[in-house]
Amino acid sequence: MENLLVLTNCPDEEVANAIALAVVEEKLAACVNILPRVQSVYRWQGTVESASEIPLLIKTTAAAYPALEQRIAELHPYAVPEIIALPIRHGLPAYLNWLAAETRQ
Repeated sequence: MENLLVLTNCPDEEVANAIALAVVEEKLAACVNILPRVQSVYRWQGTVESASEIPLLIKTTAAAYPALEQRIAELHPYAVPEIIALPIRHGLPAYLNWLAAETRQ
């Protein structure tokens, strides 16, 4: 079973909380960490932008990822939200087993 850490940034706490709650309740993720506000600098449509955002760290499985990605995109207000998945190569076996058990396949 491949486990993933999915990253996304939200414009505010309301959106961050809504996405976190939805994906955990729907068993698309076992856990979501809502981090403190960060300042993001990026290029969008040819212009350098800066925005205050709330990062989410989402723990899920590769099997659940397609549905998770779709759900984040549905709930996210950005036209092109950042949704990046990184493989979890190593971790405490008991934690990784819990992650898989709490995420629908």
